[in-house]
Amino acid sequence: MLLTRNILYTGITRAKELLILLGNDKTIEYMINNVDSKKRNTGLKYKLEKLL
Repeated sequence: MLLTRNILYTGITRAKELLILLGNDKTIEYMINNVDSKKRNTGLKYKLEKLL
């Protein structure tokens, strides 16, 4: 579920000064080519509603 292009993109774009990618070439290539995106249930909406 986490080996998707959008997760990789998020990690790369959030790096401020230094980015170190750990993993083998095949895994990184798989993530780049994997455009499947599944709904992630984070509970963020519920947590935000509890704050207000």
